[in-house]
Amino acid sequence: MVVPEPQEKMYYPPDDLKRDAHVPDLNTYLALYRKSLENPEAFWKEIADEFFWKKPATGPMLQYNFDVTKGTIYVKCMEGAKTNMCYNVLDRLVRERNLGEKVAYYWEGNSPDHHMAITYRQLLSQVCRCANVLKQMGVKKGDRVSIYLPMIPELVYTMLACARIGAVHSIVSSSESLCERIGGCPEQRHCLSIPLDSPEECEPEWLDTEDPLFILYTSGSTGKPKGVLHTVGGYLLYTSLTFKYVFDHHHDDVYWCTADIGWITGHSYITYGPLANGATSVLFEGIPVHPHIGRFWEIIEKYKVTKFYTAPTAIRLLMKYGREPLQKYDLSSLRILGTVGEPINPEAWEWYHDAVGQGRCPVVDTYWQTETVSAQLAFSYISKSCSETFPFFGVEPTILNEHGEELEGEGEGYLVFRRPWPGIMRTVYRNHERFEKTYFKKFPGFYVTGDGCRRDKDGYYWITGRIDDMLNVSGHLMSTAEVEAALTEHPALAEAAVVSRPHKVKGECLYCFVTLKDSREFNHKLVEELKRLVREKIGPIATPDFIQNAPVLPKTRSGKIMRRILRQIARNEKDLGDLSTLADPKVVEELFSKRCEAAA
Repeated sequence: MVVPEPQEKMYYPPDDLKRDAHVPDLNTYLALYRKSLENPEAFWKEIADEFFWKKPATGPMLQYNFDVTKGTIYVKCMEGAKTNMCYNVLDRLVRERNLGEKVAYYWEGNSPDHHMAITYRQLLSQVCRCANVLKQMGVKKGDRVSIYLPMIPELVYTMLACARIGAVHSIVSSSESLCERIGGCPEQRHCLSIPLDSPEECEPEWLDTEDPLFILYTSGSTGKPKGVLHTVGGYLLYTSLTFKYVFDHHHDDVYWCTADIGWITGHSYITYGPLANGATSVLFEGIPVHPHIGRFWEIIEKYKVTKFYTAPTAIRLLMKYGREPLQKYDLSSLRILGTVGEPINPEAWEWYHDAVGQGRCPVVDTYWQTETVSAQLAFSYISKSCSETFPFFGVEPTILNEHGEELEGEGEGYLVFRRPWPGIMRTVYRNHERFEKTYFKKFPGFYVTGDGCRRDKDGYYWITGRIDDMLNVSGHLMSTAEVEAALTEHPALAEAAVVSRPHKVKGECLYCFVTLKDSREFNHKLVEELKRLVREKIGPIATPDFIQNAPVLPKTRSGKIMRRILRQIARNEKDLGDLSTLADPKVVEELFSKRCEAAA
């Protein structure tokens, strides 16, 4: 988001949190970070030693090529080693660490009357039963299995059952995309039910660390979804480590990530990351405001949640109802708050910190992608509002300009990574050429995120949005996030999304979609106020040409705004392409009906 001025307030963690933290201060972080870059072999081996390996590695911890001019792009982790993901996140904990009776999940259904506690021993039993059913159906190592289930325990059982027998799971989040995904993986079979009389013992299949674990399709927010492929060993190491350090996990924590498991956040931070650490998590089937607007806060109080991880979209939704619903519940158990999914605007960040965290909980704003598996920029509890702070261990970001030149110190440009970490994607399923072209061709030698980024004089990072969403108005380059942050400072706005539209004189102009808070009216006066606000905050060059009322924005089920669709609406282009990951297709029709008359 907008980079704060040097005098911007710094937020420090309370003393009791620092006292017990895995990384209590900046010097500790810097020492670990330097070790991860200067001696990655020793750093990652130390992490790997915490897990079970049926066969040790014969190769180095990491091998890679990021330069398309030097041959095929590849990443390998612990070549030659054999392990099993399910064994490491369940059997190891039940049999070696005696955590069988610890609660793995508090499942909370859509109705407050539907709930249950699932221990690690019970989870292992159910997973083995499901694995045996899959085997009886003929599913074997290397087969692809599509899973289409709501946020119920059976979804976790089925994921882990696939991992146990070496099948590759591909979770589908919509019925519309189910057929397409299965078509992309013709070997897949359906698991329609889990008989209750299946055996409770199932031997794990021992896999090479570079065997595939799952395929997950990107949200499609900027184009046709890609089948991102992740592998067993590297994913295990990285998700377990990021969960431990980003959320400062401790044995007695109760952790809650509100994401859908069908997206990478749910894979990494509801299933695999927490389980690898023996964590107790909340698994939630419902939505934030059903059956009442205090549902989130009710659950936090009920389970005494200590670490809470949600999306800016949910925060902005709950902001509309003010602080009154919060005051009905005891949120004193909270210790760390996290955000994920998209850049958060300053107003939402401050409300999250002050109202939800009561001014005492650090807010960790995490940056990562489906392709990169877990947090790359999300560290240090000494934070600035809306900053993704510093890089995680083993991650070496840099900022390039359009010519591929590295920017030192303060600067803004393309966010790229110089080297891999164990959990980075290995390829696009059945299309390695697309993998190389999308992520490595523009700047050989770097993984190109496709995101813009700013770095301040203190080394803090801010994500400015997708490079595709940068606006070039009369030769001036600006980020959509910058304009959106300015718009949402208006008290009438709940949310805003900005895209470009061709302009005969300027080249591009700004087309803004705004969602109003309850009871606010969209009228000419409001439009003029919003334009004036942007002029004051950014400058005359950023004045929007069009501002459209958008009661609802088009989003994926994980809460990401599909800007590709907004650009096409702004340009009145009816061919919208793939909409399989859109949460509510009816939104598109409504937005077309409300297009600015002047833009028709």
